[in-house]
Amino acid sequence: MENHSVEVSIIIPNYNYARFLQQRIESVLAQTYTDYEIILLDDASTDDSVSILNHYKTNSRVAHLEINSVNTGSPFAQWQKGISLSRGKYIWIAESDDAAESSFLEKAVSVLNQYPRAAFCFLGSHCIDEKGNQLSTDFDRWTLKQLRHPHNIGVFDGEDYIKYNLYWRNYIYNASGVVFRKKSFEQIKDLSYFSMCYSGDWLFWIEMARQGMVLEVYEKMNKFRLHGVSTTKKAQKTGEGVYEDIYIINKIEQLLPNIGKQRKIVRHGSFYKEIKRLKVSTETKEELLLHLVSSLKANYSDYYIERFNKNFSWLMPWLVTRDRDRL
Repeated sequence: MENHSVEVSIIIPNYNYARFLQQRIESVLAQTYTDYEIILLDDASTDDSVSILNHYKTNSRVAHLEINSVNTGSPFAQWQKGISLSRGKYIWIAESDDAAESSFLEKAVSVLNQYPRAAFCFLGSHCIDEKGNQLSTDFDRWTLKQLRHPHNIGVFDGEDYIKYNLYWRNYIYNASGVVFRKKSFEQIKDLSYFSMCYSGDWLFWIEMARQGMVLEVYEKMNKFRLHGVSTTKKAQKTGEGVYEDIYIINKIEQLLPNIGKQRKIVRHGSFYKEIKRLKVSTETKEELLLHLVSSLKANYSDYYIERFNKNFSWLMPWLVTRDRDRL
C-alpha cells in the first residue's frame, strides 16, 4: 500500500480463528467507507489462519501482515502492536471472530467527525453464533433513557461516563463495536491494561474516556460472535478475571475520589454477589473474598445493601443500583 495518510486504520488481531477469519476480512472489505488501511496480525496460530491471511496480503488495502512466531498470551499486546503500525486518524480494532454491517465504518466516522473532542464512538451489536446466525442475546440493553437521545446518539462527558457507566460494568463489551481517536490513545500515560489477560479492554476504555467525550450510537451495526472458547467465558468459569476487575474498580476509586459512599458500597456488594455465584472451589472463593477485602476495604454488609437496593429499588427510587445509575 502506498505510503499516504488514511482516515482509519483497521486492525484485525487473530489467534486460531481461521473458521471466522474470511467472513471478518470480507466484512471489512465490504465497507461503504473506503478511506482506510488494514493491518493483519496473527499471534502464532496453530490452525489454518496464516494461509487465509496470506491470501489477502497482496490486497491493496492491506498495509501490514505481521505473524508472530511465539504466542504473546495477551490479546492486548496485539492491540498495542497494531496501533504502533497504524497511520490513521481513527482506529478500529476489528476482532477476527466478529463481523459488521457494511455501513458500520461510515456511520462511526461521520459521528466522530461531528464531535472533535470525542475520544471514541461505540455502536450497538447484533449477537451471532458460530455459524453467523443472529441470536436473541442483547448486551446493549438500551432503555428509553438511551433511546430518547436526539438522532440516536448519546454524547457524554468522559468522567461522567466512567462514574455512572464504566464503574459498574464494561458497557463497551466488544472492541469491534468501537472506533477511537488515535490522538486520544497517545495521551494515555498508564499502559498497564496491555499486560492484562482478561479485563484489559475495560481498563482501556476507562483510560480512553479520561481523554475526552464518549459517543454512543443506538443502532446495531456490529456483529458480536458468541462461542464457547472466548477469553471472556474462560474468565467467568475460572474466576480469574475477578482479580483484574477488582484492580480496575480500585483504580477508578483512586481516579475519582468523589465517586460517592453509597455507590462504592453497592459496587463492592456486587463483587460479593459475583464471587458467591461463581462455580469454583470454596478455596478459590475464599481467596477472592480476601483479595476483595484487602484491595477495596469491602465489608460483607455491602452484599446485603446491594441486594436490598436491587430488590426494593422499584419501591424506593432514590436507592442506588447499577441499572438506575447508567447514563
